[in-house]
Parts: sequence; C-alpha cells; structure tokens
Amino acid sequence: MTTALLVRDLGTGEVTAALSPDTPLIPASTTKLVTGAATLIARQGARGWWSTELTVPAAQEGQARVNALTLRGSGDPTLSVSEGANSLRALAAQAYARGVRRAGEVRLDPGRVDAASFAATEYGLPMPALRLSGWEARPPGSVAEAQRRLGAALIGELRRAGIRVDRDALGTAVPRRPYVPAPRQDAQGRRLDPDPVIPAARRPESGVASVRSGPVTPFLNSTLRPSDNARAESLLAALAALPGEDDAGSGTLAGTLNRERAALRRLGVDLSGVVLADGSGLSRSDRQTPRALVGLLKVMYDLPYTAAPTTDTPAQVYATRRNLFAEALPQAGVGGSKEGRGGTLAARLTGSGLDVRAKTGTLPGVSALAGYVTARSGRTLAFAVLMNGPESTPLLELRAAQDRLVRALAAD
Repeated sequence: MTTALLVRDLGTGEVTAALSPDTPLIPASTTKLVTGAATLIARQGARGWWSTELTVPAAQEGQARVNALTLRGSGDPTLSVSEGANSLRALAAQAYARGVRRAGEVRLDPGRVDAASFAATEYGLPMPALRLSGWEARPPGSVAEAQRRLGAALIGELRRAGIRVDRDALGTAVPRRPYVPAPRQDAQGRRLDPDPVIPAARRPESGVASVRSGPVTPFLNSTLRPSDNARAESLLAALAALPGEDDAGSGTLAGTLNRERAALRRLGVDLSGVVLADGSGLSRSDRQTPRALVGLLKVMYDLPYTAAPTTDTPAQVYATRRNLFAEALPQAGVGGSKEGRGGTLAARLTGSGLDVRAKTGTLPGVSALAGYVTARSGRTLAFAVLMNGPESTPLLELRAAQDRLVRALAAD
C-alpha cells in the first residue's frame, strides 16, 4: 500500500501534515476536481452558460425558404428535445417566428470537437459537441448514431413547429470560418486596402434562433456530488468546444487535456508528476499528487466563484457557503442518497459534527479523498490523501483510515 498526503492551513499557508506529497498516484474520481474547476474557469463562474443556435445561409436571411438550417452548439450537456426554454422545440418555434417555413435539409455543425477521440477514454463513448440531456440513460455508441438521433429529433421539432423539411437525411455543415479577403494592389503594384464587400457566398451564416442553458453550477453539483462519470466526461468535451489558443488539435481529447493543464499552470498549480487522461478519473492512467490537488483546492478557495459579486474575504465566502466550487463537493455526514447534498460522503463521518466538503475517489485498490475540513479551532484546511494498493485491497478499510485522518485533522 502506498499512501501520499498533504494538509495545508488556508489561512496561513502553513503545511500542517505531509507524507510523500509529490508522489504521483492514481487519483480515481478526485480527477473530477480538475474537471469541475476547469469548467468554472472556462465559463467564468456562476453566471456562465452554454448556448445553441440555428443558422441559415446569410444570403437567405429573412426568406421563408432556405437551403438549410444548421444547428451549432457549444457542448451544452443540458439541451433537451422539448422541455423548457433550452430545447430543440424552443429553437424550432423561434425559427418559425422569424419567418422560416421550409428548409431543404438540416445540418449539424460539430464545431471544433473531435467527438470520436473522446471514445479513447475508459468511459469509452464519443462526446459530440451537439448532444441531448436525455441521452444520459442511453448514450449513443458512435458519432454516427449521435448525429442520427439528434438530426431526427430536430427535424421532428421543426415539422411540429410548422417548418417543412424536404429531406430526412442530414446535410454537411459549412464550418464557420472568418472570411479573409484576398490581397489587392493597384496597377503599379502598390498595396491597397482589402475589399470591404464580402461575397454573398462567403458571408457567415445568420442566426434565426438561439437558446442558452441555465447557470453551469447545478450541472456541476450533480456531477461532483454523486461522482457522475458520464457528466464529468461531457464537461470535459464541453471544454473542447471552446475556441482554443492553438487551433491544431485543440478539439481532440488530447488537446482538451492539454488545455486543462495549461489552465492549472496559469493558476500556479505544481503539475510535477501529474497525468490527465480523462475527465472522470475512471482511467488508471491518471496521476495526481497531493501537492497538485491541494494547490488546486487552495486556488479555488482563495479566488472563489460566487453567485453574486462580493467584497467578502475568501474565509467569509467559504464559511457562509457561497464558494460555488466548495459547495459542489460532497458534504460529509448529512445522510440521504448520493444524489443529495451529501453525495458520496453522505454516509461517512456521520454524527461527527464536522464540516467536511471533499471529493471521493474509488477504483479497485484505489481510494482517495481531497477537499476541505474546518478544524475545531476554526481553521480551514485543504487536504488530499491518495491510497494505492493491490486491487484486492478492502476499500472499506481505506475509507475508515481516511475518516480517522479527517477526525484527527479537525481535532486541532
């Protein structure tokens, strides 16, 4: 059995306990701390959201009949077929209200996301930029299946809204690329300004409908608290949909994981020994160190995301439960199901009276716990303990050891 540990006082910065804190170990679902933090950072906190739109060729804007309606998204995992304002039904109704009555075909724009590359994770399924919340119970097994199911749902909603769609087969989306005018020069070879008129065939598509999700935090809560692997991988794929600093490969799984690393590095997190292989922690190729996890926990405490602007200190925000990252974590000892506030810690440390908000991690032979605990003295501590052993190791014994550790930390 290999155990690594680090504990840091978030008020003073003092390291209060350490055991091989730079040893890379399999973190299991504590990997979701990285995915959750990266999501909040990318979406700029509580007010962040995802959007989806329908577009038509710019030259056909305002016309009742268009060659195609193209669905374009940002990786929204909460888009539904027909429920509420963030749905295909709402998009279809808007397009009808804008005067669209007939479309030759429907197209789906995958944007920058290489959905098939995400099937290389242990989760094993593609993660398209355009997907539906209803797929969680029966996710598509291939990119082609995802396109068929989404295309059929969209065509059905368009027809329901009164828009005729000529073809059931999906067309090929025209990627959104900025128009770069050709260089010009006069008869003497002197450089001229570019022609300001964009040819009709090269104009960007025009939006005829758009919807957006609610805040990202409810989805984040329902990912981290019960440790939902599918949702964690969908959050990772949503990061791939964002514009990248380097376009080459940034929409692939590898490119997205590199983006996560870059975000952590900018935050000052020590990435020595860290390996990111997925968004959920299912992969046994993932590696984390207690130093990296505690570094991330400290940053998310020191620079808290809140539902509303505040001038309060990080300690005040945390104590009053307004730190959205900390509140997305399981709360120890509160009882109930893992879908509730307690998440995967609901039945641990019961009756202790301790304030522990932390992420669990479990794989055969692997147990981890990383998060925050408030000591009896009132100090808030960030801690991470990673335990790796043979796959036959009794996990309940490892969890019991972690719980004893947390009680000891809180006794100070």
